Amino acid sequence: MLSLLTGWTLGLLLGMRHALEPDHLAAVSTLVAERPQARAAAMLGAVWGLGHTTALLLVGGLLLALRTRMPDKLAESFELAVAVMLLVLGARSLIRSYTIMQAAPGTTAAPHEHHVHRHLHRGAKVAHLHVGKITVARRPLLIGLLHGLAGSGALTALVLASMPSVASAVVYMLLFGAGSLLGMALLTGVVGLSLARMAQTPRAQAVMVGVAGSASVVLGIAFGVPLLLKLLAA
Repeated sequence: MLSLLTGWTLGLLLGMRHALEPDHLAAVSTLVAERPQARAAAMLGAVWGLGHTTALLLVGGLLLALRTRMPDKLAESFELAVAVMLLVLGARSLIRSYTIMQAAPGTTAAPHEHHVHRHLHRGAKVAHLHVGKITVARRPLLIGLLHGLAGSGALTALVLASMPSVASAVVYMLLFGAGSLLGMALLTGVVGLSLARMAQTPRAQAVMVGVAGSASVVLGIAFGVPLLLKLLAA
């Protein structure tokens, strides 16, 4: 039992560390740089973690139930999709950086309707979903889902080799996901607080958004090109 508890604790800590992977940070930083506020940034990180954990549990749980591993080609295809996503997010941030430089954007509320209800979300307009009474930012959720898909194969292989049962493996994956959610939320909150102090002018915000976008593009190319060549050669 002690070894099992140790393994679960390790899963939580590894999940927190997993949130610090370069591709995760690059993708989320493109969103945080656009909303340099501690609370908003922490929420973006938490929603990313929610999507990441959901994908891990759905795909990893299925693989565990079947006692099988994700095919290498499929896993590499998910990783290539992450690289493409980094390129898209980076390009979007670079365009937004240019736009901010041209004219300072407003921060008015964004009104919209859901059936007969009309309400406002304060701050910059952000695409979001409504699940009952819960409002979830759509973009970080989708990013987290894709990252979870890309990492579910390797994580499932790990827990299949180290956990004694499917139930204990599922708990490990849940704790791993919780750790990644907590780690990303804490990190983005700290980064958002720091950026909020730096983004005092439109020019400063444009530079931050541009830097985040450039880093995302560079990582997308660095990760994507070898994967694409490998898949084409297979």
